[in-house]
Amino acid sequence: MNLIEIKSLDDSGVEVYSRLTEAQLRNHINQDSGMFIAESPKVINVALDAGYEPVSMLCERRHIEGDAAEIIERCGNMPIYTGNREMLAELTGYKLTRGVLMAMRRPASRAVDEICVNAKRIVVIDGVVDTTNIGAIFRAAAALGIDAVLLTRQSCDPLNRRAVRVSMGSVFLVSWAWLDEPVDSLSRLGFKTVAMALTDDSVSIDDPVLSA
Repeated sequence: MNLIEIKSLDDSGVEVYSRLTEAQLRNHINQDSGMFIAESPKVINVALDAGYEPVSMLCERRHIEGDAAEIIERCGNMPIYTGNREMLAELTGYKLTRGVLMAMRRPASRAVDEICVNAKRIVVIDGVVDTTNIGAIFRAAAALGIDAVLLTRQSCDPLNRRAVRVSMGSVFLVSWAWLDEPVDSLSRLGFKTVAMALTDDSVSIDDPVLSA
């Protein structure tokens, strides 16, 4: 176990959790080798199960042999930065959920055609800028059996820490990609665009008409 006790908020290695913004994490070195932060043991385990690569972990001392023990066993000799709850809250600027954060490698960007090739139903997130809403949409998409999610560039990053947490790890389970063309361009892939609406004359998402 590569355990590193934090002595100062300026210690080398912890800047990922303290000083780097979401944009800096995303573009660390280059866009396809950046990082993101996963929060809580449950979400971290979902990411690991989905094949995401761990970089380091920030963990309350009391969780090393508790909630984080299974994760530590899975991840080999990665750096594990630890300290008391107050020190870590001062470092990150917020109280850690279940006392565990993990920096992970961002996956390579995927193309729209790639994730839509066998998809029957997809969700398009167009200009949604609230990270909580992004997470909730991914969680609902996973629950409804949606095959893929596409996001316009005006939308929040699905691997934003808060979006990841609210999604309960669903961002790791539903394929997604950035959509750089107009939404109506999806017709070339055989999709018909419809809107979600809570109205008396709306059609159920499971209606055979939509399946056809």
